[in-house]
Amino acid sequence: MAYAEKTLYEDASFELQVGEHMGIVGQNGAGKSTLIRIITEQILPLSGKIEWAKGLKIGYLDQYAEIPAGMTLVDFLHTAYQDLYDKQARMTDLYNKYAETMDDKFMERAGRMQEELDAANFYDIDTQIEQVITGLGLDAIGRDRELEAMSGGQRAKVILAKLLLENDDVIILDEPTNYLDVAHIEWLEGFLQSFEGAAMIISHDFDFLDQVTNAIIDVSFGKITKYRGSFKKAMHQKEERAEQQLREYEKQQNEIEKAEKFIAKNKARASTSKQARSREKMLNRMEKIDPPSSNQKAKFNFPYVNSQSANAVTVKDLSVGYDGQAILEPVTFSITTGQKIVFQGFNGAGKSTLIKTILGIIPAIAGTSDFSPSAIVNYFDQDLEWDDDQKTPLQEMQDRFPTIMPKELRTRLAGAGINAENASKPLYQLSGGEQTKVKLAIMEMKPSNFLILDEPTNHLDEETKQALYKAIQAFPGNAIIVSHETSFTQGLADKTLNVAALSYKENPD
Repeated sequence: MAYAEKTLYEDASFELQVGEHMGIVGQNGAGKSTLIRIITEQILPLSGKIEWAKGLKIGYLDQYAEIPAGMTLVDFLHTAYQDLYDKQARMTDLYNKYAETMDDKFMERAGRMQEELDAANFYDIDTQIEQVITGLGLDAIGRDRELEAMSGGQRAKVILAKLLLENDDVIILDEPTNYLDVAHIEWLEGFLQSFEGAAMIISHDFDFLDQVTNAIIDVSFGKITKYRGSFKKAMHQKEERAEQQLREYEKQQNEIEKAEKFIAKNKARASTSKQARSREKMLNRMEKIDPPSSNQKAKFNFPYVNSQSANAVTVKDLSVGYDGQAILEPVTFSITTGQKIVFQGFNGAGKSTLIKTILGIIPAIAGTSDFSPSAIVNYFDQDLEWDDDQKTPLQEMQDRFPTIMPKELRTRLAGAGINAENASKPLYQLSGGEQTKVKLAIMEMKPSNFLILDEPTNHLDEETKQALYKAIQAFPGNAIIVSHETSFTQGLADKTLNVAALSYKENPD
């Protein structure tokens, strides 16, 4: 598969075994999501084919699935069992026909359908739905809430819940831990560990992958390489393979250098020219070993403006929610200049709502939140939404910063890991990780003294997460960070606010 001048993979092959749980890893833009779109027949490869065993039920986590207007959360989850409800309706119709005709054939068919419904645990549907609602924290959203009124993150969780309830033979998950918090990720880990079907899972949450996979495919540099075992074992095998390739490359380069010196020295001599020509033919026939490739690495630097105040923000008795309905107890806290704070709490607890209320994006129900007069806020919103996703990253940057030369904007995008080719693609064609990098590059163009980052690691590969961590750590000003990845926030902040429990504690040095 290739786009324009970029080849994603060439002559790539792999196999998913029955019952295998396969993780899909690779740098942002390597082609992981494109591979899923090919496998699910949304797009066609330039060459090659995908072959599924016959009769399989294949479920795909499509976070952009169309949902009928007016459908509530619990109604949507019930659609996971639509085939069973249809069977129940046919069974009822057969019973009615038997009552009218007393023809035993209708009773026999109805009886067989009754047995099929019993075998499928049809009468435990409500219990199964409640287990998933509780496990993924959907009860905080509200069973009767319409999906149209939900945030993108809430919708994604509901769509994930429906997929898990469908109990397909194969499930394909693209970043399933996005929008989930620690407790719900642990529940999902348990669900997948006991899932008897096959699974393909794209994730940049490597702790999660290590818990739920027994095979890994690594998508990088035009190849797809499969490894057996857990994520950690796979990465260890990858490192060993790269080291072996480097040793072989260096050995071959040494041989080539010696041969070229001999050829240059002896080709013109009559006595040794035959040997020189022989070595030259050998070099021409030699299958060259490539050096191990290295990823394009991102680096971030958020420019800082001095603050003139001792207190950065003061939040007092702040009540947040929608349509006058509070979703949290009143919140009170303050951050002094230079402090960083992490918001924790299960998804749906109100972390994003709290942030947007503090920023004034959502009106407060009661209470106040006041930034210092000298505070300059730089905000990262987790939703990948653009006013016009037909624009390229470079056009988006130029529209936002019209006085800055395009060369400087290209340099900033490149520093964030967006190469020249992707800088000229429409935003909608970029992967989630690449779009996140564009948003971070935009943040780097704005000098500030207060960073607010709502789930910035969603979609990012590990190297980019590390670069972002270093940039936040090095930033002299304030920061509020929301992340479901505890490994990312570890050691990053001075204080933690548990939004669910509304407890506030100092973090150890």
